[in-house]
Amino acid sequence: MSDSHHATAGSNPALPGWLLEQAINNLSLGFIIFNAKREVVFCNARYMEIYRLSPEQVKPGTPITQLIQHRLNLGLKIHSAPDEYIRAHRENAIVPVTTIQRFSDGQIITYTVYPMPDGGGMATHEDITSREEMSARLKQHYELGKLQEEKLQARNFQFDTAINNMSQGLCFFDAGHRLIVCNDRYVEMYDLPPDRVGPGTPLTEIVDLRFEAGSFPAMSRDEYLHWRSNVAISAEPTDSIIELGNGRTFKIRHRPMPDLGWVATHEDITEQRQAEIKIEHMAHHDALTDLANRVLLNGRLESALARFQSGEMLAVHHLDLDQFKAVNDTFGHPVGDRLLKVVADRLRGLVRETDTIARTGGDEFVIVQAPVADPTDATSLAESIIELLSQPYDLDGHQAVIGASIGIAVSPGDGSSADTLLRNADLALYRAKGDGRGTFRFFKPAMDEQMQTRRVMEQDLRKALSAGEFELYYQPVVSLESNKISGFEALIRWNHPEKGLVAPAAFIPLAEEIGFIVPLGEWVIRQACITAAQWPDHLQVAVNISAAQFRGSGLMQVIINALATSGLHPTRLEIEITETVLLQDKEATLAVLHRLRALGIRIAMDDFGTGYSSLTYLQCFPFDKIKIDRSFVKDVADNAGSLNIVRAVAALANGMGMAATAEGVETKEQLDRITAEGCTEMQGYLFSRPLPVHEIERLYLSEGAVRKAPGKTAAA
Repeated sequence: MSDSHHATAGSNPALPGWLLEQAINNLSLGFIIFNAKREVVFCNARYMEIYRLSPEQVKPGTPITQLIQHRLNLGLKIHSAPDEYIRAHRENAIVPVTTIQRFSDGQIITYTVYPMPDGGGMATHEDITSREEMSARLKQHYELGKLQEEKLQARNFQFDTAINNMSQGLCFFDAGHRLIVCNDRYVEMYDLPPDRVGPGTPLTEIVDLRFEAGSFPAMSRDEYLHWRSNVAISAEPTDSIIELGNGRTFKIRHRPMPDLGWVATHEDITEQRQAEIKIEHMAHHDALTDLANRVLLNGRLESALARFQSGEMLAVHHLDLDQFKAVNDTFGHPVGDRLLKVVADRLRGLVRETDTIARTGGDEFVIVQAPVADPTDATSLAESIIELLSQPYDLDGHQAVIGASIGIAVSPGDGSSADTLLRNADLALYRAKGDGRGTFRFFKPAMDEQMQTRRVMEQDLRKALSAGEFELYYQPVVSLESNKISGFEALIRWNHPEKGLVAPAAFIPLAEEIGFIVPLGEWVIRQACITAAQWPDHLQVAVNISAAQFRGSGLMQVIINALATSGLHPTRLEIEITETVLLQDKEATLAVLHRLRALGIRIAMDDFGTGYSSLTYLQCFPFDKIKIDRSFVKDVADNAGSLNIVRAVAALANGMGMAATAEGVETKEQLDRITAEGCTEMQGYLFSRPLPVHEIERLYLSEGAVRKAPGKTAAA
């Protein structure tokens, strides 16, 4: 402090000047005195420190306006122009005035001006930045605390609202197994009295209330309490499914708390559980019969095999219903479905609780007979099945008769895995069906070899058509009236690259079974028409059409295209069908036959007399020809029964204006008999075997060919 400061401050004779100045300089407030001219008379060190002033800047005589300008330079925030602010704030006051100054760096300084009698004044300046910051923080904390309190209140309200509107029951228990809180749903689920369930209620009391209300599983109170207490003290998360005595099912999710208490949610999953059980049942059972399906069958069979590893036996029966398709086609699918249900019921009455019945698709069933003491047990069950299923069925007013064929595989001899046993039972079923149906067969290793052979043939058969391995042979049909050839029947042969010539009986049934007969039959129609178109106009060509070809929608167009492409006149084409064709879909088949007849194509019924409904079909459609099966012709010379059948069929044909063709004529005696009984045509080895087209044309169609009457020539 300068000497002038000391001189100014030493005006009090009662207090030494230096002591007064020291006291003022140690004030926490900035202190300044100015005269009536608004010039500095004195300021203390704190004043200079607050405003970052040097002694030179505040020496006595310094205008107050300079100090105000200095504050502006420090970043004092003002709301008017600097000149206006300086004029208004020269620290001129009549009464004490307090002003708060805020600087751009965040500093806050408050000062109070006190007027003096001589026109001058003094002012105190205090830096309140920290105090204001503290105040602001306190205010912020207060506001934050208030906001948090409001949020907490809101959350508590929301929590109360949420837990009381939950679909699940909720409860909190402390480490002493006393209730802390539970929601309304918890009380409702267990039918508890609300006025007796509140904070502090012991778990034992709640269990007693539940026991009284009947909201309790199938166990005693003590058993349940023991189980629940063990869950609580285990400190492990636990999920439990509880079946209550009132039919409800609850899922309890127990979660331990750090303080050894716990929280648990209780969910009513009754409908969900019932739906899951239903879905589970549907996933493992046949929808129509409610028998096990293939998935459940495999599981049951594998489980049985695992149990019987000690040497016990089990049998797998693979059933196929005979004549089921005829029922479906005759009466419709609803009746067929009803039949399957009755079959399922009959099978249930034959098996034990340890056995499993499954429907594996269509009209096929599998029975796992487990255990069996001896293969004769399987024989006994198979015989009972065949006998029971062959008894008549009354299906909503419709009478039906079917049968059953069964293949049997016995473990462990026929296999130790589910797949092997099912496969071998299927092979045995294939043999049973091939042996005439209505019977059962046990699996034999040779069946597997035959099936492998069949699979190889199937593969070869599918490639044979594109490879050009098929050929048509032709067998003459002779008119007994003129003793001349009236036409030829086209018969297919397979020239296998390794096996040589394969007869139709070896591959036609397989072709029909795998659906290959359709493209093969179309090829036969086209090829026969092309060949016959080169023959004399009076000769006809006969082609056999299978039931599978009639089931398709393209047969009509195939025949029309073959006639158009070859140029063969429709009256020269003869279609041969068996009654099995009409069994498939009688009305649709008859419609196709009428359309073919309208084109001029001749229609013949082949193998007449070997079926069950031949006479019925003769009433439905006016066939051009009836072909008497070779099984009757073979014994016509020696067997009175065969002779009478030939006589009756020939008379029937003549009476209805149809030709009667005897097949398989091999001897002169047979020829004489069929001629005497009125047959109009013959076909057989007596005249000629089926021959390749070039042989037919050389022997019977060339210029030098000899056309001898049947009976006057040996077989060609």
